[in-house]
Amino acid sequence: DIRVVLVKLAERTQALRFLVGSESASADARAHAARETLDLFAPLANRLGVWQLKWELEDLSLRALEPESYQRIARLLDERRLDRQHYIENVQATLKRELAATGVKAEVSGRAKHIYSIWNKMRRKGSGIESLYDIRAVRILVESVKDCYAALGVVHNLWTPIPREFDDYIAKPKANNYRSLHTAVIGLEGKPLEVQIRTVDMHRQSEYGVAAHWRYKEGAQAGRRDPGFDEKIAWLRQVLDWKDAVADAGEWLQQFKSSLFTDTIYVLTPQGKVVDLPRGATPVDFAYAVHTSLGHRCRGAKVDGVMVPLNHVLSSGQRVEIVAVKQGGPSHDWLNPELGYVHSHRARAKVRQWFKAQQVEETIAHGRDQVERELARAGMTALKLDAVAAEAGYAKIEDFFAAVARAEINLRALQNAIRAVGKPGAALPAGAVEERVVARESKAAGAGSGILIVGVDRLMTGLARCCKPAPPDAIVGFVTRGKGISIHRQSCSNVARMRERQPERLITADWGRPRDEVFPVDVIVESMDRQGLLRDISEVFSREKINVTAVNTLSKNLQARMAFTLEVRGLDELKRTLALVRDVPGVLSASRR
Repeated sequence: DIRVVLVKLAERTQALRFLVGSESASADARAHAARETLDLFAPLANRLGVWQLKWELEDLSLRALEPESYQRIARLLDERRLDRQHYIENVQATLKRELAATGVKAEVSGRAKHIYSIWNKMRRKGSGIESLYDIRAVRILVESVKDCYAALGVVHNLWTPIPREFDDYIAKPKANNYRSLHTAVIGLEGKPLEVQIRTVDMHRQSEYGVAAHWRYKEGAQAGRRDPGFDEKIAWLRQVLDWKDAVADAGEWLQQFKSSLFTDTIYVLTPQGKVVDLPRGATPVDFAYAVHTSLGHRCRGAKVDGVMVPLNHVLSSGQRVEIVAVKQGGPSHDWLNPELGYVHSHRARAKVRQWFKAQQVEETIAHGRDQVERELARAGMTALKLDAVAAEAGYAKIEDFFAAVARAEINLRALQNAIRAVGKPGAALPAGAVEERVVARESKAAGAGSGILIVGVDRLMTGLARCCKPAPPDAIVGFVTRGKGISIHRQSCSNVARMRERQPERLITADWGRPRDEVFPVDVIVESMDRQGLLRDISEVFSREKINVTAVNTLSKNLQARMAFTLEVRGLDELKRTLALVRDVPGVLSASRR
């Protein structure tokens, strides 16, 4: 809730007022609070557009950190107050008269200059207070954007504009959605004068920022949507996303500070939507700014219709289109700062979060494999895994598997939990008895192989290494001498020779009842050779929980040919995995051998 942030800003303002005005507060306490305010709270108020609090927080902080500078500027302003007041009154009268003559309804007022802003400009420019153009300043409030530019014309007709001192924040708002026209002119008596021109709504937003949304939420303004409010809320949510993705609080604080001060560029989606990014951002940063899923699946980019590398630095005004795969994840290279793929903290946090989630999944899968191996060794594969987890003291089975993988549960404790659940008389979970019966039937049907030989039962079978069949391949059996039935794919070249030479030894075979078995298959991947290619392909196998039992690679003339032996549960799993491998950058083809 944005109101919580507003309350925190107000709370900090009140606390700083007390510290600055209290004689009992120590200088160290005042300085610490002031530095923290300038680092975090004032920039946060600025980012959310709550300028009224921003100005007071900055002035109070300067008073605590640089009391002599603060008092000197305050004294100089006070000494010339009457002269400035008289000057501003004359300017107001002149502007009101000229604006009325052109038919522009306007409210003209003097604008207070804040001490911190003066001190900052004097320090930055190395000049005295009288050389600043905005010491004398007026603000013109009008009814519409059209009147803003009409009023600007009146001001420039009256007085000579000062070169390079005009800013149009209406056509190009600031990152915090601040909108106004700023100009500096040589005014009455040849003295510099700053003029700000904006509508009443723009002024309300500049003073109160997101607070204005709540102030005007009810009543006549309720139907009017604040275009900048949703962007500010989105920014806050993005900051909170970083907090969840980054484990180290100090790192998150640095990212938060960076997000407050970073220069911004503005690029366009193919649909024309404006996306703001930190200066130095790349297409990968853009993809994550649009949507986390798009960032994960990003494989290429077009800038203004031209293909560019993913570490290409974007500029304001460019139109960016992301080339993405249907499924996939980020590359480890994106986290290498020397390669320059990722610049924004948001994108970097999302990439790290993805790899962290993958590590968790791999840990759980590894733990599950360990538990299933122990169940098989004990001859209790029909036991419910969640019952074993509960016996070990874990409510969630995922936590149980992770604990086994991390060796938080040792082998003896795991075996004891399995025996406790599987001992005679132990209450079996619902369905366990049926599962045991089904398991026995399946085993009897194919002698443990899951393969049915028509007309014969309980024969020893084995998968041929030459063609490595897997369900639902059409298969045929070959009666070997002393080694049972060798199962081949019907399309196997060896089967063709057997049909010619020994057709009587070929028998009909089919896959039996589906079981949780794996089958070895050979896969050939051809690709352009590049650094990290084998790792990226291996990550696909890891995500899909595909075991790789053998790999052989050959690189020649900038091309790579890789042969993998995979353990899959069927052709559907193999086809899905090969499709993901084809999506890896640089891969030309991926097929079963």
